[in-house]
Amino acid sequence: MSSKTKIVVLRMKELIYTGIFVALGILLILLLVYMFAPKGKKSPASADAAYTPGVYTSSITLGGNAVDVAVTVSETRIESIAYNNLSEAIETMYPLMQPALDNLADQICETQSLDGLDYSEDTQYTSQVILGAVERALEKAAAPQADDTP
Repeated sequence: MSSKTKIVVLRMKELIYTGIFVALGILLILLLVYMFAPKGKKSPASADAAYTPGVYTSSITLGGNAVDVAVTVSETRIESIAYNNLSEAIETMYPLMQPALDNLADQICETQSLDGLDYSEDTQYTSQVILGAVERALEKAAAPQADDTP
């Protein structure tokens, strides 16, 4: 039997280029795995948390007097909405303020949303002012998202 010996000649330049490309390929794969791997698991409480618990206020100016709309929230719910600093003079001059807030507070606490609320034609402008204040207070209460921080 005759064996044919094959001699393979590799040039050093080709070996170096091949080594560099293999190292770059491995580096690219590691980089992709690092970038797209999940960052960490959220705890169940923080995953559902929509608000930082507390009482948050937003002001409405009526006739030169400030009235605070206080929104009380837990981690997942809007608990209550009420006025702070509502003087008798403001109540007398703006008699639709309290009924409008009571109506909106009931709806918001029930639906947990500011969308699709019903209010009468008599209180539409008052309700819009109150909704703006409630929205600003809820923006303050919003829980920071874990994905926003590095």
